[in-house]
Amino acid sequence: MWGVYAGLSATLLVIAGCSTPVTMVATGGSRADGTVTLSYEHDSLERPVVDMQQAAITAAEKCKVWGYTDAEPFGGAISHCADSHGCDWRIVTATYQCTGAGPSH
Repeated sequence: MWGVYAGLSATLLVIAGCSTPVTMVATGGSRADGTVTLSYEHDSLERPVVDMQQAAITAAEKCKVWGYTDAEPFGGAISHCADSHGCDWRIVTATYQCTGAGPSH
């Protein structure tokens, strides 16, 4: 009987420790402020691994549409619970500052 529980515990530990590649997507921003918001979602068992180079490319592409030349991260991310049942699902958001010429008015 204890062997079944030990096997289940080991399986849960392996699942809980799994790294999951995630891609940040544009979820908001402000042309006037020159900011782009990128986000990704994950559940509490996942250990997300973010491709930060791809995130920077995504942010820069959005900024270029507005007339800027590039984007730089503000330097952090904010994680929020996306459910009301013990925070099993999270949304992580990072903001990038558009840099360069900027939109013409």
